[in-house]
Amino acid sequence: MTDFGSIYERYAADVFRFALYLSGNRGDAEDITSETFVRAWASQDSIAAGTVKGYLFAIARNLFLKGLRGASRQSELPSDVPDTAPSAQERVEQESQVKAVLAEMQKLPPADRAALIMRTLDELPYREIARVLGISENAAKVKVHRARASLMNLRRA
Repeated sequence: MTDFGSIYERYAADVFRFALYLSGNRGDAEDITSETFVRAWASQDSIAAGTVKGYLFAIARNLFLKGLRGASRQSELPSDVPDTAPSAQERVEQESQVKAVLAEMQKLPPADRAALIMRTLDELPYREIARVLGISENAAKVKVHRARASLMNLRRA
């Protein structure tokens, strides 16, 4: 892909969602998303079409981790996470569940949380997750499995 505009159009929402779930803060997610695309645009490296999403996620994750190291803090999740449920009753119920899951996800280690998000929400293959996190493919599978198990244990508690 050489047209940067089409890359932005296709992946901006995915990068923003990934950054939001990592950071738990809408403002930080917007900053991470913007900086991710600035860095991708300014990069001298060419991006292979099959790895664009993983490449962008790697940049976003590195920016998030850099922010954690610099600020040594974690933010509360925003209370206005949008939900597209059609009825008000369903919306209230789903918002409560979404808030609980997002809050519990913030308790997971950042690498585990990132692996789980990439696998479940963005359906990246384990090979790509491993490349983004700088670990083996088997380690990526283990991280996703452990993150799912931890999240389920947190939900049961």
